[in-house]
Amino acid sequence: MSGATPTPPHPLAAAWRTWIVGALLPVYVLTTFVGTLARVDGDSMNPTLHTGDVLLLLKYPRWQRTWGLGGAFPRRGDLVVFKAPADSPYAYETVWGVRHRPYNIKRVLALAGDTVGVTDGRVTVNGRALAEPYASEGFVQDQAARVVPAGTVWVMGDNRRLGESLDSRAYGPVALRDVAGPADVRLWPQPGSVPR
Repeated sequence: MSGATPTPPHPLAAAWRTWIVGALLPVYVLTTFVGTLARVDGDSMNPTLHTGDVLLLLKYPRWQRTWGLGGAFPRRGDLVVFKAPADSPYAYETVWGVRHRPYNIKRVLALAGDTVGVTDGRVTVNGRALAEPYASEGFVQDQAARVVPAGTVWVMGDNRRLGESLDSRAYGPVALRDVAGPADVRLWPQPGSVPR
C-alpha cells in the first residue's frame, strides 16, 4: 500500500507565517496594548517639552482601566496623548489632502468630578490654586469654574502664553476613550521622567 507524499508548503505561505505571525503580530500587539513612541511637535508644552522630544507612550494603563483591572490612570499631573473632542472645530487637520484627527499631548489638571477654573490667571481645582512649577509665565484668561463630567479629563498645555496652546479651555473636557495613555517618560534628548 503506497501513501501519497505530502506537498511541501508554498514559499509564500511559509513567508506569510514567518513574517505576519512571527514578526508583525507581536509588534502590533505591543504597540496597541503595551506602549509605543510619541514625538512632540509644537510649542504648547514649552518649557517642559520641545519639538523633537521623544516620549514613551504607555498604552497598557488605558487598557487596564477599560477592562476593569484597576490601576491609577489617569492621574492629575500626567502628560497624556489624546485626540481632541470630535465635535470641536480644533479636532481635525488636513495633511496632503487627507482629513484626520491628530494626536495631541497636554497635562491632566482635573479629573471627573473635579471643579476646575482659572481665577486671576491661576488654575484652580476644587477651589485651590495649583502650584505649577512646570508652567511658563504668561497671560491666562480667567474662566468660570465648571465640573469635569464623568468619563473625561481636563487638559492644558504647560505653555500658558496667550494663543500657544489649544486645550480644554478651547474645546472642553477630553473623553477618556480618546486618550491613548500617559507619556511621562522622555527618551530623547534628555532621558528621564518629565516634571510633575
